[in-house]
Amino acid sequence: MFPELSERQQQILALVVRSHIETGRPVGSKTLVEAFALDMSSATVRNEMMVLTEYGYITQLHTSAGRIPTEMGYRYFVHKLLRDFHLPYEEQQMISHQFHQARLDITQWMRLAAAILARTSQGASLVTAPQPRPNRFRHIELISTQGRLVLMILVLFGGEVQQQMLTLAEPLPQARLSMAADRLNTLFDNATQDDIAARLHYLDALEYEVTRLVLDSLRRADERPFSDLYRDGVMNILEHEGTRAAVRLLEERTLLANVLSETQSPGLQGVQVVIGGEGRWEELKDCTIILSRYGVIEQFSGTIGVIGPMRMPYARNVAAVRYVAELMSSFLGDYYLGTPALESNLNEGKNCE
Repeated sequence: MFPELSERQQQILALVVRSHIETGRPVGSKTLVEAFALDMSSATVRNEMMVLTEYGYITQLHTSAGRIPTEMGYRYFVHKLLRDFHLPYEEQQMISHQFHQARLDITQWMRLAAAILARTSQGASLVTAPQPRPNRFRHIELISTQGRLVLMILVLFGGEVQQQMLTLAEPLPQARLSMAADRLNTLFDNATQDDIAARLHYLDALEYEVTRLVLDSLRRADERPFSDLYRDGVMNILEHEGTRAAVRLLEERTLLANVLSETQSPGLQGVQVVIGGEGRWEELKDCTIILSRYGVIEQFSGTIGVIGPMRMPYARNVAAVRYVAELMSSFLGDYYLGTPALESNLNEGKNCE
């Protein structure tokens, strides 16, 4: 994927990236030698920078100017040269304290996570609400409304509530509908799509008709990358001309769903860094997005992340995303197994920003 670099070339590329991130200015060979007390001449550094330019890791905007990293240069730096970095202990303690001061309220945790990441990264942040994988049946109610029309209220594990109208072949009394709902609640408690499909032969005609809608609801919920979205710091990236297009990522759910489905697949763990849209998303061509899943992975999880310009403090931002994801995972790991507070608070997080 990357042209191989010598140890010295790696050192110079890392210094160019770090210097440009800190100053925002092109970096010259003399600047590197003096600023970092390099044990090599300016001519040697200049020759190595020419090689890095030929490889496509850095570029020169003008003949007499210094170099700046390219998208490929940033990518090499992040994937091969970025050292493990942790937020300062005092900052970790402050963030942890904020979470522990919050109520047992997932909505508040997600808003807090978004605010902390936006402040720490000076970029935009996003947090998607956690949801089960696969989704599971929790409870159903059938309510007679008018004639043959019945309102089906389906509650999924995690608190999501779906409502749908069902037209029966003939009117039925409420007592018959309640009896069918009670039987389905017993038969399908905590069941997945596959679990329910395997029990269809136990059902009468009414129960079978209702269950077809339940299966369709579970299928759509499983295919959806996220439900509710929380965000903060959008104004931070509006100040950067190159990142304004990235606001579309936070505004258009279809685009965000596409990015998350390709970058947050079930087999991936840890922090993922997407630089310049990776050639797939034009809206991110001048941006970097740092993402991590949180929660009880493969059971009940969401995604957090930050979006900013490619010239960002990668070590700090990766560390911030990782640390907040770990905190969120810890809280959900303690409380996600069906506590009443969790169920109600998840259900409150609808139609939020």
